[in-house]
Amino acid sequence: MKAARAGALTRRALSTALEPQFQVTTLPNKLRVATQNAPGHFASVGVFVDTGPRYEHAATLGASHFLDRLAYKSTRNRSADDMMTAIDRIGGQIVSSSSRESIMYQSSHFPQHTARAVELLADAALNPALTEEEIDAQRDPSLWELRELTSKPDAYLPETLHAVAFHENTLGHPLLCTEDRIDSMDRATLANFHATWYRPERMVLAGAGVPHEELLELAHKHFGHLLHTPLPAELPLSSEQIAAGAGAGSPRVSSAAAPLVSSNGSSSSVYKTLSRAASSYLYPSLFEQNTPASTSYTPSFRELATQPSRYTGGHRYVADSESDFNHVYLAFLGPPLKSPKVYAMATLQILLGGGGAFSAGGPGKGMYSRLYTHILNRHAQVEHCASFQHIYSDASLFGLFATFSPTAGSSVVLSHLANQLSLLLRAPVPQPELQRAKNQLMSGLVMALESRAVEVEDLGRQLLLQENRVPLEEMCARIRAVTADDLKEVAGEMFGSSAAGRLPTVVVYGREDVRDWRETLYAYGVGA
Repeated sequence: MKAARAGALTRRALSTALEPQFQVTTLPNKLRVATQNAPGHFASVGVFVDTGPRYEHAATLGASHFLDRLAYKSTRNRSADDMMTAIDRIGGQIVSSSSRESIMYQSSHFPQHTARAVELLADAALNPALTEEEIDAQRDPSLWELRELTSKPDAYLPETLHAVAFHENTLGHPLLCTEDRIDSMDRATLANFHATWYRPERMVLAGAGVPHEELLELAHKHFGHLLHTPLPAELPLSSEQIAAGAGAGSPRVSSAAAPLVSSNGSSSSVYKTLSRAASSYLYPSLFEQNTPASTSYTPSFRELATQPSRYTGGHRYVADSESDFNHVYLAFLGPPLKSPKVYAMATLQILLGGGGAFSAGGPGKGMYSRLYTHILNRHAQVEHCASFQHIYSDASLFGLFATFSPTAGSSVVLSHLANQLSLLLRAPVPQPELQRAKNQLMSGLVMALESRAVEVEDLGRQLLLQENRVPLEEMCARIRAVTADDLKEVAGEMFGSSAAGRLPTVVVYGREDVRDWRETLYAYGVGA
């Protein structure tokens, strides 16, 4: 009893209270446990793993997508039916999702079910059975999902944007398993990928509405057996390890060298981007360009884990002579998540705003933003126009897009977008407009974080991607501190004179391409 109390005191001493309701503890195996314990009727917990498409290479492209689809299927402790029964008994909402830099397993439930929820999340994340039958069952749904995505330009084009902006590397890898890779997803490939990346130092267990000591005890119980070992050597799993169901939850894998190649040793398969593989049946003329070269080189774990994203920029046109609308996307490299300039960029994105011609709403919903007043209000052929940002650990994409009638002309619409960006480079933003944008950004953050699920996801991803958490109060303080000079400075770095020598990213879809996009942007002094 005394030993147990001493252990609890030791673990409590390791906890660092970063603010009154937030605590984070690092276990001996380097897994981090974080809680935001605010009162409420619901609790939410999540397991976040630092992996995803940016860490894939030619032989493993699509593994993250398949692991996401196989979440909450059979494990080494439960059959698929047993897992579903256990989830139903909790009565909450259990989900999984994969993004470019992380995979998340999350549950929202009544507080009395937290222990069972953490047990199920740990089982799903650490011990997937990865049976050939379950993998085969995901092939047709994955193909359908892929084709469903590529039939919707508003969903498909952001993927194409990433593929062009980060050509054949890291953040440019597709979120979904490409059509030519679906049949390559087998148990050996997925077990190798799982054992390589599901390591305790690359995991965060986060909770909102959960006492820290309670979640800490559950972490020791379900994750404490994982071993933190030196970075793995570049060796594949043995057939015995795969047959035994090796994974992050297996002690023998934790202490063994983790794999980076598939069981047949092949790493020379030529992969395709999402826009080439999944949509070849829709847009055959698109796929004669940007084909990655075949390679027999298999990168090491260290190279994959530490390689920075490489922004390339460029242009791609997706022809569709039967489309009712044309689409133009214009994007630029922005600051990474850790940079204090992300607050100026986020304010800039709200200030430009935009929306749909019939759905922007009233005041506070984009009605007074620049893209709404200067483009949607003045050009009836533009159906939708908005700003966007995609922020990652070491880079971001910032830009504008428009959906419009083909009669408007793609080059004309591109000039409208370039003009709006050029105005930000020429003159400071008036104080009332700046204050309105900052107020909207802060209110959006506060309202979003009222959701338990969003709160725990924000907590987990912040710790995973930037190794610390910026409290809401500090985020709001940084937003309040943004000045017109800050906006002009970050605009100049993204698409002004400071961006000289760096290509913009231009993606066009529909009945016609833009004319010389370089000349158009140059005329407005954008993307120098």
